[in-house]
Amino acid sequence: MTFRSPGGAQASRGRSRLIVPVVAAVVILVMLVVLYASFWTDYLWFRSVDYTEVFLTQLRTQAIMFAAGAAVMGLFVGVNTYIAYRVRPTYRPFSLEQQGLERYRMTIDPLRRMIFWGLVGVLALMAGASAAGGWQTWLTFSNQEPFGVTDQQFGTDISFFMFTYPFIRLVMSYLFGGVILALITSVITHYVYGGVRLQTQGERATPAARVHLSVLLGIFVLLKAVAYWLDTYGLAYSERGYVHGPSYTDVNALLPAKYILAGIAVICALLFFANIIRRGAMLPIVGLLMLGISAFLLGVAYPAIVQQFQVQPNEARMEEPYIERNIEATRAAYDVADAEIIDYNANTELTPNELASEAETISGVRLLDPNVVSTAYQQLQQIRGFYEFPEQLDVDRYPDAEGNLRDTVIAAREMGAVPADQDNWINRHLVYTHGYGLVAAPGSEVDDTGRPAFIERDIPSSGELGIDQPRIYFGERTSDYAIVGAPEGAAPREYDYPDEASGGQQSYTYTGDSGVPVGGFFNRLLYAIVLRDANFLLSTSELNSESQILLNREPRERIQQVAPFLSLDGNPYPAVVDGRIVWIVDAYTVSDAYPYSQRVSFGEATSDTSTQTGAVQQQPTDRLNYIRNSVKATVDAYTGEVNLYEWDTEDPVLHTWMNAFPSVVQEHEEIPQELLQHFRYPEDLFKVQRHILAQYHVTEPGAFYSGGDFWLVPDDPTQESGISQPPYYLTVQMPCPSRPEDNAEAAEGGGAAEEPPSETEGAEADQCDPEPRFSLTSAFVPRDRPNLAAFMAVSSAPGEDYGQIQLLQLPTDSPIQGPGQVQNSFNSDTEVADTLNVLRIGDSETINGNLLTLPFGGGLLYVQPVYVQSTESQAEPYPVLRRVLVLYGGSIGFGTNLQDALNQVFEGDPSELPEDLEGVEGGTVSPEVRAALNDATAAYEAGQEALQAGDFAAYGEANEDLAAALEQAARLMGGGSQVDDSGTAEPSPAPSPEGE
Repeated sequence: MTFRSPGGAQASRGRSRLIVPVVAAVVILVMLVVLYASFWTDYLWFRSVDYTEVFLTQLRTQAIMFAAGAAVMGLFVGVNTYIAYRVRPTYRPFSLEQQGLERYRMTIDPLRRMIFWGLVGVLALMAGASAAGGWQTWLTFSNQEPFGVTDQQFGTDISFFMFTYPFIRLVMSYLFGGVILALITSVITHYVYGGVRLQTQGERATPAARVHLSVLLGIFVLLKAVAYWLDTYGLAYSERGYVHGPSYTDVNALLPAKYILAGIAVICALLFFANIIRRGAMLPIVGLLMLGISAFLLGVAYPAIVQQFQVQPNEARMEEPYIERNIEATRAAYDVADAEIIDYNANTELTPNELASEAETISGVRLLDPNVVSTAYQQLQQIRGFYEFPEQLDVDRYPDAEGNLRDTVIAAREMGAVPADQDNWINRHLVYTHGYGLVAAPGSEVDDTGRPAFIERDIPSSGELGIDQPRIYFGERTSDYAIVGAPEGAAPREYDYPDEASGGQQSYTYTGDSGVPVGGFFNRLLYAIVLRDANFLLSTSELNSESQILLNREPRERIQQVAPFLSLDGNPYPAVVDGRIVWIVDAYTVSDAYPYSQRVSFGEATSDTSTQTGAVQQQPTDRLNYIRNSVKATVDAYTGEVNLYEWDTEDPVLHTWMNAFPSVVQEHEEIPQELLQHFRYPEDLFKVQRHILAQYHVTEPGAFYSGGDFWLVPDDPTQESGISQPPYYLTVQMPCPSRPEDNAEAAEGGGAAEEPPSETEGAEADQCDPEPRFSLTSAFVPRDRPNLAAFMAVSSAPGEDYGQIQLLQLPTDSPIQGPGQVQNSFNSDTEVADTLNVLRIGDSETINGNLLTLPFGGGLLYVQPVYVQSTESQAEPYPVLRRVLVLYGGSIGFGTNLQDALNQVFEGDPSELPEDLEGVEGGTVSPEVRAALNDATAAYEAGQEALQAGDFAAYGEANEDLAAALEQAARLMGGGSQVDDSGTAEPSPAPSPEGE
């Protein structure tokens, strides 16, 4: 049996009492160290990229917001809790309720101060942290730029709704929160100390408690009056009606109701304040009942009655002006108000001469599908197994030998996973640090075997793009950090590229300065804490005085860090600028606060095959109703340098952010010219705009309400599931509204020709540029039919026409097939099926490439490449282009290349030429006639040779020569001439001698 001395017991109790504060101190110290490490490493990173302004402005604003939120909450709750305690009654009635509470009071009183300050501190911290999250709302409010456009209901500049209204709402939410929390803590304090009694006869509250709580309730109801007034502006975002924005019911029922309720709330607040000097709860209760009943009758019942019995029976007529407002605001908010709609008759009857004049517009159609040929790039240009290409390649423009820009499919060769047998911390972070070079091929060309005809390839890089620095330390697949650098004269360690001559490898040392130094112990300790990686401290022999850590190496992540106020496009793309590889990322200013504009889900509007397969980053499902491509951002693939360039010079939202961060976004004039030519219209903006234009191409309110002319984005016919077809970058020639081939053709057989264009139409024709343009394109189908409804293209090459949206709107009874129907026509064509079956013989499969739609000859032409790929995994298969499918009108062409396929579609019946006219009764033909017929024969044969060669220009010239020769022969023989349906001249029958 063991006995403990009293001294030992006291020492034990003393030690146990010390454990709690010691543990608490250790926990607090660890938290402070982690917070400091996070703060300081963030600052070091921003300093390394020269964007400390962003870090400090954001930190300063968050600190101010935190302090303001914490102070408001802490002071208001703390003061009111203290008042409730100070006015506690000295004597409390003797009751069972108070006897029970007395035990709690005896327990609380010794810890009263600690509980009070702990409660106030926790609430202040929570409120401050929440307030700090609203730093962007404060910056936009305090730096706002006017739109110069007023809304149609309140006559207020749009900036009020975009910047001021959200900030007022934020402030109101904190005031409401403070009053509610103060009311709760005050009631609890009054109850615990006897100021409020629930089970006592007589008065339930002391006079002091009644006054205190009446003031708080009066403030709450007064804030409610302000909220009712603010709600009137909130109707600009109403979703009650047929479209977003104030509806008939909102304007004529709910708007006046909000003003009345605001007045009633003010009266109710005054009744609470009157209760300060008048004993009894009758007036406050009457005020609350009046407010509650009024809120139900005026705010709920009356609008519902108006909507049900007045609006719904006549909704089309009564909502017409509000639908018109919504249409105007939505088209402005999504920047589609200037979209040009061209009525397109889609004539598909081409004469040979028209074919010759139009053929050059499709000579550069992109046949390489960026979603399919990635495997070919991987197999042909991977070089080593740890290099990777993205699943979806990118389309850019580079000059050919003559200096003409052409569509080019381009991809960066990035570092992928470290070889499995070499995967350790050193190799992962210090050796395999970067990718190497770009691979590019013209989109309209393949070599003799059907593989991409690379113009930039191999390691070391060789080709036409002129890359001086091919190394890629920052890219789409570089999600992990790298540690680079070594002292001058030290042996390079970073794997650079394989040396085929020696069978070994070349190593390299990074010479940029975009990293954060980690040569010293202090920085290594900080990163060991932040990255939770002890190797920074354990692998000291692997780090040196010049070591740098490269963080945030993915371009979108890097830009998001330096510009947190921007939303980024999901598809960055590489370009060669001044011999360097740079990543180009389109950045948006977005908002959900544009009044009257229709809200859409960003994620849903941009969802298509590319996002569903994971090839392109999916946008968040956040709702928006305003978007601008306001910034073009670049990241140098070697140094990681980030540049932000102003693109939309008229965007008030961007100007607001430029006021908040004066030196972050460079002026539009600062964009380098060589970089400028690689900018293109962004995909996500285009997807949102086509989502909007599927409905908002209808601008007449009555037609919009009926919805009969709404369109849909067709499903991707190359995929089995119902996923929207993605847009495609193509070089296309859009028709002019007044061009003859886009209008009704003159009546055949001597019919009257169409009237000449007016002076205005002639001016439009003179201004219209018929040159093919690099464009982003998409098709539409009607909401309830599968045929084609419209074709949308936006000029994507920087210049005067950049961003011009054009819609070719087909007649509602258009016979032009939609993408799904075209794919079905290809699949069901017996000749096509037989050929594809031959290609599938053995261990091979066919892959349908992107089904492209493009205007051609007054109609619409479909082009689809077909690839063949081995099905044997051991053979490391990749697709090669074997056939090209073409559909124009009702005709299908199927050739080994685009020219062969077009020849099948456009080749007419051969003109029948007389073999020998010497047998004509009455004598022989003259030498002049025979010479003319010989010229006709030669012209016909030349035309057929040109057609087979795909030289449409020569084919057109030959047809003109043929027509002239036949005309001459017919005239010499005494007859006229006529033109057949194909546009080929043929002789009229010469009169026989018997008919003289």
